[in-house]
Amino acid sequence: MIQKSYEDEFAPAVYLIPTPIGNLQDITLRAIETLKNVDVVFCEDTRVTSLLLSHFDIKKKLYSSHKFNEEDNKEKLLSYLKEGKKVGIVSDRGTPIISDPGYTLVKIALENHYTVIGLPGPTAFVPALIMSGLSPQPFYFYGFLQSKEGKRSEELEQLKKIKDTLIFYEAPHRIMKTLNQMLEVFGNRKICIAREISKKFETIYRGTIQEVLASGEEMKGEIVLLVDGNHQPESFDHLTIIEHVNLYIKEGLKTMDAIKKVSKDRGIPKKEVYEEYHGTRRK
Repeated sequence: MIQKSYEDEFAPAVYLIPTPIGNLQDITLRAIETLKNVDVVFCEDTRVTSLLLSHFDIKKKLYSSHKFNEEDNKEKLLSYLKEGKKVGIVSDRGTPIISDPGYTLVKIALENHYTVIGLPGPTAFVPALIMSGLSPQPFYFYGFLQSKEGKRSEELEQLKKIKDTLIFYEAPHRIMKTLNQMLEVFGNRKICIAREISKKFETIYRGTIQEVLASGEEMKGEIVLLVDGNHQPESFDHLTIIEHVNLYIKEGLKTMDAIKKVSKDRGIPKKEVYEEYHGTRRK
C-alpha cells in the first residue's frame, strides 16, 4: 500500500500531532494549524488537552483515549473517518505513540485504508540525546522499563550487551532503584539524566552511575535516562574454537562466515580456526 499523504487535501485522515513537553512555545505553527483544522481530537487526558487548546484559542470536540480505553475507541474513530472527517490524535505531552497512546487507533485506521499523517515536533528523548554528551548514533530507544524489580532486572540483562546508547523514560519514584540495578547489571557506565526538559527547572545530570547516585539529589518530574552502550570486548575464553564456531552457525551464519568471525574475535589466523573446526589441525 502506497500513501500519498497530500494528494487529496479533502480526504478523511488521521493526524498525529505532537504537543509541547514543557514550554508551550515548543509547539509548531503547523501543529496549531492542524489542531484548528481537524474535526475532532482523541487525546490522552481531556483536561490537559483542553488547557492547551484554550491557550491557543482553539475549540474542538475531545474524546478521552488512553491505554485503558483505546481499544474501545476504534469504532468511534472509524465512524468519523467514514463520514469524511479529519481526526487529530494527541498525547498529554510530546509525540503520540512514543511511549504514549495512539498506536491502536493508527493500526485500525491503516487496516481500513485511511491516510495517517505524522507531524514532526516535540519528543523528549531527542533533546535529551543531543544534550547528553553520549554517542548520538546509533542509539536504542527502549522507553519505559518494567515497574516490577524482577522483570526490570531481566530486561537489563537482555540489554547489557548492546553497544548503542540506550535511552529510557523513567518515573521519579523509581529512578534510584533503576540506577542501582543498572550499576549491578551494566557496571559503572557513563549516563545522562535529563529531567523537566524545556521547563523552568530543567536539569541535566552527567557522569557515571556511581557519581549520579552519590549526588543524592532528589529527582522530580519527567525523566529521560541515557546510558552509554557496552564498549567492553566480549570474551569467548569459556568456549572452545569448535563451540565458538557452532555458536555463530546457530545464530544463522554459514560455516565459513562463522569461521571468519571466530578468527576475528580471537585474533588468530582463519586457517587455524578452519583446521581446528574440521579436525585437520596438526597436534
